Amino acid sequence: MASSSTTVKKDAFPFDKQRLEGTLLNRFFYAPAFEIYGGVAGLYDYGPPGASLQANIINEWRKHFIIEEHMLELDTTIMTPAPVFETSGHVARFMDWMVKDSQTGDVLRADHLVKNVLEARLAGDKEARGLAVQPPVDDKDKKKKVKKVKGKVGVKLEDEVVAEYENILAQLDNYTGLELGELCRKYKITNPDTDNEVSEPQPFNLMFASSIGPTGQHPGYLRPETAQGHFMNFSRLLSFNNGKLPFASAQIGRSFRNEISPRAGLLRVREFTMAEIEHYVDPEDKTHERFHEVRDVELDLLPRDVQSSGNTKVTRMTVGEAVKKGIIANETLGYFVARIYLFLTKIGINPARLRFRQHMKNEMAHYACDCWDAEIHNSTGWTECVGCADRSAYDLTVHSKKTGIPLIASQQLEEPIVIEKEVVQFNKRTLGKMFGKELPVIQNIVNDMDEVSLQKLKGELAQGVATIVSSEGREFKLTPDLLTIERQTIKQSIREYTPNVIEPSFGLGRILYCLLEHSFWSREQDVERVVLSLPPIIAPTKVLIVPLSTKRFDHLVRDVSSKLRKSGVFSSVDDSNQSIGRRYARNDALGTPYGVTLDFASLQKGTMTLRERDTTEQLIGPIDEVIAVVTELVQGTIDWAEARQRLPAYDGVQALD
Repeated sequence: MASSSTTVKKDAFPFDKQRLEGTLLNRFFYAPAFEIYGGVAGLYDYGPPGASLQANIINEWRKHFIIEEHMLELDTTIMTPAPVFETSGHVARFMDWMVKDSQTGDVLRADHLVKNVLEARLAGDKEARGLAVQPPVDDKDKKKKVKKVKGKVGVKLEDEVVAEYENILAQLDNYTGLELGELCRKYKITNPDTDNEVSEPQPFNLMFASSIGPTGQHPGYLRPETAQGHFMNFSRLLSFNNGKLPFASAQIGRSFRNEISPRAGLLRVREFTMAEIEHYVDPEDKTHERFHEVRDVELDLLPRDVQSSGNTKVTRMTVGEAVKKGIIANETLGYFVARIYLFLTKIGINPARLRFRQHMKNEMAHYACDCWDAEIHNSTGWTECVGCADRSAYDLTVHSKKTGIPLIASQQLEEPIVIEKEVVQFNKRTLGKMFGKELPVIQNIVNDMDEVSLQKLKGELAQGVATIVSSEGREFKLTPDLLTIERQTIKQSIREYTPNVIEPSFGLGRILYCLLEHSFWSREQDVERVVLSLPPIIAPTKVLIVPLSTKRFDHLVRDVSSKLRKSGVFSSVDDSNQSIGRRYARNDALGTPYGVTLDFASLQKGTMTLRERDTTEQLIGPIDEVIAVVTELVQGTIDWAEARQRLPAYDGVQALD
């Protein structure tokens, strides 16, 4: 929003999380699911403004990525057969570490426990040193009990202990379960709610298990990500794209994770909406044709080596410099990191509270070779909201090996290559009779052999019998009548390869909540007059229509509503008996950026006032001109400064005949 003559002081009062959450609950942005039954932790329902806000964020995401990047959109199933996640590694490795209260049995996530306790002790140390700035407390909030970590708030720590705690927190994501247990013992970390000791950390798989069909013989899982649906359809996507790489598929949908102890509202839930992109690229060429467009975008980066040294200081640099120095691995990864930044700031995330943190080695997902998280700062600290991973060729490779279906791309070579190699010919009929369903396993074992292994197998077959072993340790005996291996000279005019995948993955609920925090403030004159400064492109309602409380304005309200609808502008009408000022204040808390007022001058002169939410400035003009201006404001083709040039200021008085 361009500056205007009115100065808006949005930091007159410190951020008040309780006030925000009260506003969001009272205005029904969201609420605990199944609340009349007591609710279930980690499950939330969105009300009308929350659902509309999420839909608008999704709409902008679709424009920013799918439309602008010509991506192929998918909608794949949530229920997934178990073999898919067994192959992908999720069954074995998609887990967090949990600990139990030794007395109550309450379960906590180990890394969050360490983080919360150490951060509380550091906050207590600052308070004891007189460094902590305590926000003013309203009279009505004075009696509210503030939960504190027992015995640690207000306690001064030795300087060496402070340094130790800060070092641990800087690399917390890099600790194993065993190391988290050692931290709990060494620093006497207990359950903050009970002060009881906790057990040794145990792994907990985050997927929801289920079964498919009435017999229960086909185990399945609710997907924890949408990615596998992309990979299952890779060959069809490649064909749809006329066999050309690079290309990207995109999907927006629900995912499920059985979080250990979800206690952070929308920031940690068990069912959520994701938006994921799988960008397929040649592993030998990870340049991006549009990288020059984002080369100069500046980011706050936190590389893994800085974290390993116990530091969390970010480095400000351009994407181009980060790729050139090898901090970000390649152009395609850097391109998407920059595009993520541009999207988040466009929808209203404060760029000063946004950083990109590189995953440390121990926290790296089993499928990734590099990953950067877009972390957004909020009242709980830094929260991962977008992950951007280089998944290399992991997924396509493991699924191809398991199924025997080649998930590859091909490239026509400009100059044919002549090579000599060992070529395997399978006698499938004989192999099938002897091994039945094990045939694909045998083929995969042999096809995965390099030249040296094939030559060794060839020599063993020449002696009569050869033994091969699967990755699970099963042995198969082969004879020369089952397969032959011959050295052949081959002229290759086509190169076949398994594409690598760059994956940006967005947690839309987390982004939505951080956006609400970044947009929330109280007017300088009255802390109770709260405002959500949501950008027009994602605000739930774009325009509020405020008529004087009389039926004489009904026809005008219908006319203005109809014209706004036809212009594609979502509006609402507040014709309650409250004052116009109160009606505007109520909708400021809903994030509505513009309001139009219909009064007696509208009846006599055909004029209408236009109000801007943050500044409360008002302009006036003929009804149709005001509708044209507010339509352009909502569409983003003009800003408020330009609107002020097209419509005169309203001084609060209109002469009537």
